Amino acid sequence: MVKAATRPHLADQVLKKCKTGIKGVDEITYGGLPKGRPTLICGGAGCGKTVFAMEFLYRGASEYNEPGVFMSFEENSDELIKNFSSLGFDLPGLIKQKKILLDYVFIERSEIEETGEYDLDGLFVRLGYDIDTIGAKRVVLDTVEALFSGFQNENILRSELRRLFRWLKTKGVTAVITGERGEKTFTRYGLEEYVADCVILLDHRVNEQMATRRMKIIKYRGSLHGTNEYPFLLNKTGFSVFPITSTGLNYKVSSQTISSGIKSLDSMLNNVGYYIGNTILVSGSAGTGKTSVVAHFVDAACRSKKQCVFFAFEESPNQIIRNMKNIGIDLQQWVDKGFLTFSANRPTHFGLEMHLLNVHDFIRTHKPEIVIFDPITNLITIGSKIETKTMLTRVLDYLKMNQITSMMTDLHEVGGFLKETEIGISSLCDTWIILQNNEENNERNRYISVLKSRGMKHSNSIKRYAITDKGIQIAKSSQMEKGGI
Repeated sequence: MVKAATRPHLADQVLKKCKTGIKGVDEITYGGLPKGRPTLICGGAGCGKTVFAMEFLYRGASEYNEPGVFMSFEENSDELIKNFSSLGFDLPGLIKQKKILLDYVFIERSEIEETGEYDLDGLFVRLGYDIDTIGAKRVVLDTVEALFSGFQNENILRSELRRLFRWLKTKGVTAVITGERGEKTFTRYGLEEYVADCVILLDHRVNEQMATRRMKIIKYRGSLHGTNEYPFLLNKTGFSVFPITSTGLNYKVSSQTISSGIKSLDSMLNNVGYYIGNTILVSGSAGTGKTSVVAHFVDAACRSKKQCVFFAFEESPNQIIRNMKNIGIDLQQWVDKGFLTFSANRPTHFGLEMHLLNVHDFIRTHKPEIVIFDPITNLITIGSKIETKTMLTRVLDYLKMNQITSMMTDLHEVGGFLKETEIGISSLCDTWIILQNNEENNERNRYISVLKSRGMKHSNSIKRYAITDKGIQIAKSSQMEKGGI
């Protein structure tokens, strides 16, 4: 009796992934780079190709116990060690443990003579010896153009590139190969992207004098992957990508509440304040006391021993602390006790991507329960409204996913009926508080109202308020208040 041919188990056919350990990269690649296959990292000068490649190798050796070989054709071992020491990469330590091997191959282009006999056999022998010496699981070749810089015969290029990629596969190593971007192709020769299993493009662009870096996965054989352009940053810890564009609107929500810090404002919010994990927007023209509303909230949160992070885009922390002290709110005590941390930068100090990643890193480091942005309007100075809204959407998605309560202030022009914020994010916010300045009988009076507060009964009154040496005082209203959800 002839047995039917057995079919391979489906699980055995799924492409295995190799975690990079690089912030954000494993998320947008759904697990990492293709294990045992070559990946091409391409881009122009200064876009971060070598940083990506070295961090892939370093994280593998230090975090996943996967030794790696870094073969460089441009920088020698001493130069690489010095360059990456600034990122905190202890390459000498890993070299001593035989977890990383640096090999510099010098190629004198003027001495290369193109012949039909040219091949990479010498490279295979040398690289094979390096791999066997430390039992490498990861390999980096930086950069591939150096191997073929003196050659114009496309047949030789195509043949040897294919042979190089096939040879790497037979060695069972996960390889990262860097390549310079061409004028009309992703790489200089336009061949590498066709034989690589995964191609990642790094782009360093300057728009209106602001430098930005973007990452995009061009292809990934056998795997789903993020298809957007993702901002990335080269900072003091290495390569960071902020991939979140949406959480799929499936994040958890809380029924617990937190006080606004103003008792009379809480009474306008069903006598409870805000839901934990919600996003609160405070809009108003100049001088309406937006930062004062924020300070009350921060003070109340810190009294409840909650960690707060305050991103200031307009005033220094010392100025905010001094001004709030004049209305009876002592924020300095919470800084001293470690409950309040400021991050103050002019918007023009960074590009939008840098601000995005700075927020992400700050939150990851300090693990706050409350996050403040004051004011978000200033971010328009470094990006278009669409770009700024996209950046803030990513931030708000990330905060909601982690059930972090956030409050933002927004400046709008005096006069007119407020239908939308200047950036256009009011629809993303759960609670929207409006502050107004009206001129009446030769004096300016301030008014506060709750335009919306999702999921709770809230006041529909417009109430008068004053900023005093004891904080914000909201007048009582005899008007019948009706709630809405």
